[in-house]
Amino acid sequence: MAQYVYPAVFHPDAEEGGFFISFPDLPGCMTEGHDMAEALFMAQDALEMWLSHAEDKGLPIPAPSPAPQAEAPAFVNFVRADTNAWRKRNDSRAVKKTLSIPNWLNTRAEEAGVNFSQILQDALKERLHLT
Repeated sequence: MAQYVYPAVFHPDAEEGGFFISFPDLPGCMTEGHDMAEALFMAQDALEMWLSHAEDKGLPIPAPSPAPQAEAPAFVNFVRADTNAWRKRNDSRAVKKTLSIPNWLNTRAEEAGVNFSQILQDALKERLHLT
């Protein structure tokens, strides 16, 4: 449960564009992105997911190696991971929130069989542009 930095090899896809990304030190840790911005985002997400899983299961986490050599057009870039931040962003456990609404609105919503939790989730996602 910490911060890490690992080398990643970015393999450009000449035919379709985008990148395939692999982490030589972490078996099975790979991803892809349609452009450089998405590739960097996906590389960090894949690294954080792999490391979080290893931490949660008590699996050994290999030390990062020095930057490996990559044959052109592939290149190496270091990717930072914060497993605590990843867990916070991806934790789907429900949390209880206390809120207040007018009584008349509560009565009408209950009569309509409204699921308050679902409505609040939907409204928050829309407000935060997460839908």
